[in-house]
Amino acid sequence: MVWPSAVVTRLLRRVVASMTSLQMSAAEEMVERFLDAAARGDVTQVSVLLSHSPSLINRKGNSGWTALMLAARNGQYPVVEALLSQGCDKMTANSSSQTALDIAKFWGHRHISNLLSRTDDSSQWVLPGSDLSQHENYFSREMLDRLSAKRTDEVWLKARQRAPDTIYLMFSNLNPMICSSQDGDKVEVSTKLCRFRYEEVQDLLEKPSTMLIFLGVEKNRKLSSSTSVDEGVQKPAAWFAVGTDEDAAELLKRSREKNCSFPKIPNRDLLQLKENEAGVVAQARSVLAWHSRYSFCPTCGSGTKAEEGGYKRSCLNSDCKSLKGVHNTCYPRVDPVVIMLVIHPDGNQCLLGRKKVFPTGMFSCLAGFIEPGEAIEDAVRREVEEESGVKVGPVHYVSCQPWPMPSNLMIGCLGVAVSTDIKVDENEIEEACWFTRQQVVESLLRGSRPAFTIPPSQTIAHQLIRHWIGMNSNL
Repeated sequence: MVWPSAVVTRLLRRVVASMTSLQMSAAEEMVERFLDAAARGDVTQVSVLLSHSPSLINRKGNSGWTALMLAARNGQYPVVEALLSQGCDKMTANSSSQTALDIAKFWGHRHISNLLSRTDDSSQWVLPGSDLSQHENYFSREMLDRLSAKRTDEVWLKARQRAPDTIYLMFSNLNPMICSSQDGDKVEVSTKLCRFRYEEVQDLLEKPSTMLIFLGVEKNRKLSSSTSVDEGVQKPAAWFAVGTDEDAAELLKRSREKNCSFPKIPNRDLLQLKENEAGVVAQARSVLAWHSRYSFCPTCGSGTKAEEGGYKRSCLNSDCKSLKGVHNTCYPRVDPVVIMLVIHPDGNQCLLGRKKVFPTGMFSCLAGFIEPGEAIEDAVRREVEEESGVKVGPVHYVSCQPWPMPSNLMIGCLGVAVSTDIKVDENEIEEACWFTRQQVVESLLRGSRPAFTIPPSQTIAHQLIRHWIGMNSNL
């Protein structure tokens, strides 16, 4: 009997599909065996499986967790140590944006979090227990060396402006031009800064109304493709920010990228950038905001001009006192703000408040500006009492965050309450409440029915709350 070719083809396809399915099932089964061994602390089986299939080391299971995450969750120190020795990726995150370090801290496994946060930096012995990477907040990462000593070298600045690899960022109304793209079938949208070359912005630089800010040069120790060669020496690419009042729609036409725009809601849209680029935006936006507010001399009222790569403004009136002696000229402004998580005396509750402008159900840390001549600790105590009526005793600094809306420095602290009665100043906030540790955990884990929501992970408020949970959680 001779089978028709169409039937034979269908049969072959079924056989191939069946074999592929079996192969996939076998591969998935090995991944699950590997993850199960890591979760149980079976170092021998973890090592054996890795020796046969090294690619398992960073594979995620159906839960979206890697072996390192599961070992960190269950306190399996030897497994974590073994995986790290094999070069696993410590920075991989699960669907809740948690790395293995976040998980270890959350579940109170300090010995594992110390191992995961360990670096090769020999300076660690000077400040035992310190790990700067643990406190690096969004907008804080600097990918550029600011080279402040070069800001007075006009010849050098002019040469770098014209270099073929120099990168320019375009700003309109203090917002950078960004482009968005979607990777394949993924739901997530990638957002990045639009980059321009000198010839693409040259006409704008020649206009008196354009503000040009020297941001620095790339820090990369390994010279990337964006490097210039001058007299046989490779130099990292320089970055500049261009602030212009040209029509935004016309500016968008200059970009070679698709789906370009200027953020309409900076507090939301700028949080979508990669952390390296967010740090650059924090620098550029804050300086441009300062220029937009200080075009006149605060001493005599005359006009001012920008100098030193955009980091100084000098009065145009030659008789102005600001130009004589050691009298200060005008430099970029930074406004210090304390933001604090207040802990209940029982150690198992924290104080959070909400403003009317917050999304429904969202609570955050209390915050306020530091006044002249005021210490950080005193500002924390004063602001908490003014807004909530709660008195604060000990204050502990945690970390800080540049917040370019327009130019704040958020100084994050923990404070311990010495009174618990709440009396809200309705001119400051709408509501303040004590929340239990369990309620906070449910909010962090995005439970089905959390009592409240907290700000996104890019904010220092979120990180202060996470820091408190990770300090001594015993869940």
